[in-house]
Amino acid sequence: MLTIYGVYRSRATRTLWLAGELGIAYKHVPVIQARRLDNPLADTAPLNTLSPTFLTINPMGTIPCIQDDGIVLYESMAINLYLARKYGGPLAPKDLSEDGAVMQWSFFAATEIETQSLKISTTFAEDLAKTAAGKAVIDVAARLLQRPLRVLEQHLASHDYLISDRFTVADINVAEVVRYAQAHTALIDTYPALKAWLERCQSRPAFKAMWDARGAEAA
Repeated sequence: MLTIYGVYRSRATRTLWLAGELGIAYKHVPVIQARRLDNPLADTAPLNTLSPTFLTINPMGTIPCIQDDGIVLYESMAINLYLARKYGGPLAPKDLSEDGAVMQWSFFAATEIETQSLKISTTFAEDLAKTAAGKAVIDVAARLLQRPLRVLEQHLASHDYLISDRFTVADINVAEVVRYAQAHTALIDTYPALKAWLERCQSRPAFKAMWDARGAEAA
């Protein structure tokens, strides 16, 4: 059986959402980020990214991580592309052309959007968005996001989804990266096609189930 390691309040959301879309059976093992613990190596510490037992599975100590039929993967984009190809049906690329497009959009999100998007998410999460320092971080991140978000906006202005006008793993991978910037509503509102696409993705039952589970998890 597929095993997914990681808590919902991490990049594991993209894999847990995909697993829900695929409707596959899996075991979920919560692994918390060590940085969230005062002493991650204490005997009483919950399973975390520095726990020796987890490091025997994933020596990088990152989440998400999966085990599937003897295969171990611990890069979230690679995990999702693998699971889509193995189990995906319409969520997977149907030919080489779509495969290239799925990889392009996924890596585009990871390299061109995620770093700045995470800065926005972290600033809001730490309740710093209204401080002078926080506003400066958000302003710089938003400026650096303008070009990649414009690229998405131009594509989505004539497409309901990223690949062949059907929902695929590419939409999950990209939507979960763009979501980090979603708290900056003025930025997202600037791109109406992008905003509408994000709403379509997040209205799906599998996303809602994942998001409810995330909300029920300890912050």
